[in-house]
Amino acid sequence: MKHKKRRQMSESWPTVALLTFSGGLQDAYSYCMHGKVFANAQTGNIVLMSQCAFYGDLKGVLHYLVPLTAFIFGVFVTEQIRARYQTLQTVHWRQLVLLGEIFLLFLAGLFPSSSDLLANALVSFACAMQVQAFRKVNGYAYASTMCIGNLRSGIEALSAYLRTQDRTLLKKFFHYFGVIGLFALGAGSGAVFGVWLGLHTIWICCVLLAVGFALMFVKEEMEENPEIQAAWAKIQSDAQSAETQAKVIGQTLGREIHQQACDLRHPEQK
Repeated sequence: MKHKKRRQMSESWPTVALLTFSGGLQDAYSYCMHGKVFANAQTGNIVLMSQCAFYGDLKGVLHYLVPLTAFIFGVFVTEQIRARYQTLQTVHWRQLVLLGEIFLLFLAGLFPSSSDLLANALVSFACAMQVQAFRKVNGYAYASTMCIGNLRSGIEALSAYLRTQDRTLLKKFFHYFGVIGLFALGAGSGAVFGVWLGLHTIWICCVLLAVGFALMFVKEEMEENPEIQAAWAKIQSDAQSAETQAKVIGQTLGREIHQQACDLRHPEQK
């Protein structure tokens, strides 16, 4: 029996919303709860690590080097998972990534503040897995764990829209700023929940990612149902045919109207 490959909801807004909110919360968690380290924004860690290196603070260098290294390995491991398991039929390889991320974040919530290095390493590794595996929302490239690329792409789309008035570019702009808003909401919520839940705040991300994991089992009915596919193909074909006929009729009428106008202006040439 031939198995049909499922189309996943990894690019859909519900999944993206959960991942982006979680991404913001993860960054706030590592910064507020574990020694002001950025789990996602490795640029900030490189800046702070370099400052420590120039001041001769080796302990400070290690403090930022560990999450940076964990992030690097997280990207590498995710690529290995994708290469090895992308042909699986029962689950999508991105779901395997989410399971790994949930496990790592749950472990991070068990470590006390005295184990900042290990906790930050786990969170950074998990963030790397997420940012590497989930890179599109409705076809647009995006990042669920940082904002700089989303901000640049959103403003670029807005600038292009103002020049061309192409509404698809305006839609693209709102996509990116919606992602940025969700990230900010997650970061703010992480700071607030941290007051109540302390080091266990990261477990909220586990719940969000578990919901995202479940959502990815939802398949597109059009892809799974041949009858719906055939009906949709016929609708598209009929629409294209009607559009072609309308263009021909419009061109014919245009020529006739133009000819009649010429006859009225120059009756002697008739």
